[in-house]
This record gives sequence, C-alpha cells and structure tokens, in this order.
Amino acid sequence: MQSRSPASRTGRPRSAAADAAILAATRAALVELGWSKLTLGDVATRAGVAKTTLYRRWAGKNELVVDAVAELFDELELPDSGSLAADIEGVVLQFATILARPEAKSGLMAVVSEATRDDALRERIRASVVERQKRLVLAGRSRAQARGELPPEPDAEAAARTADLIFDMVAGAVVHRTLVSAEPADEEWVRSFTRVLLQGLT
Repeated sequence: MQSRSPASRTGRPRSAAADAAILAATRAALVELGWSKLTLGDVATRAGVAKTTLYRRWAGKNELVVDAVAELFDELELPDSGSLAADIEGVVLQFATILARPEAKSGLMAVVSEATRDDALRERIRASVVERQKRLVLAGRSRAQARGELPPEPDAEAAARTADLIFDMVAGAVVHRTLVSAEPADEEWVRSFTRVLLQGLT
C-alpha cells in the first residue's frame, strides 16, 4: 500500500516554524555527520522537537533529506542579465555553488543512490527537486522568446519536451561535473558549457 505524503496525513495542523527548524537541523546534521550517520533522533534534538514530530511528517530519513536538500535548490534565481547566454551562465553558477555545499553534496548523492531501488523515493526527488526547478527553464525560455532570441513554440507538447530536455542537459552536466568528476564548475567551464548548449556541436 502506498504511504501518504506528510501533507496528506490527518491530525493537528503542521507548524511552518517546526518544519523550517527540522529541515535546517537536517542540513546541519548532513554537514557534521554525513548521510550515513544522520539519525532522526539527532535531527529532532537539534530542532528541539520530539522524534514523533518527525515521524508524523516524514516516513523516514530519505524523505526528510530530500525535502531538506530541495529547499536549497529553491534558493536558485534566474538572473535578468540581458541575454539568454548570460542568464544561463548566471543560474548554472548558482546551481554549481549550491551543489558544492556539503549538505547538498552528501544529501543528494545519498538519496539518488537510495532511489535506484525505491520508486516512491525517486518520485519524491522528481516532484520536490526536478519539477520545482523546471520553473527556471520555463521562465528563461519565455524571456528569451520575448527578446527574440528563441522562436515561439506553439505546440504545447513539443514545448514541454523541449523544457524537459533543457533541464536534463543542464542539471545532468552540472551534477556530473561537480559530484561525479569532482571538477570545478567555474566561470570558464560555465561559459564553455553555455556556448555548446546554445550552439550545439556546430
């Protein structure tokens, strides 16, 4: 039987302050302990809440870590730099900076690994991280179309597929560069990546 998400459970209304404290405590524990040593008991102590409070909100450690890391990516902002290339460079540099943070690095790598054998966890990552951050692709493409840098896409299904592809290319390249290859996604690399993204192999 599929478990309900924390938001769908009945009972007392959730406290936004408690949620914020728990997610912040989770990120602090990731920095100090890493994913393998992090426990819900430690997080509860750091957040100043009962452990049962965590279990009412999250099914387990993996779900909690996904939500804690997802909040980091919510910090991403699409700059209005005057051109599509500059906008892409700006957001990619932000993305790389977040991925370099130890709580993002250890948390994301761990839950992605766990998700290879947990369909529900993989769906949570998709909903909490991927779908939430596609807003950047949609906003950037819309702005570039308004500037005349990109052609309009009247076919909604084709436009959605294009947005998915752009997100996959950007996120995949930056995650691989920073977390798999462990190389810096610095300004020089970001400029080169953006040039290839926009111009293709031509």
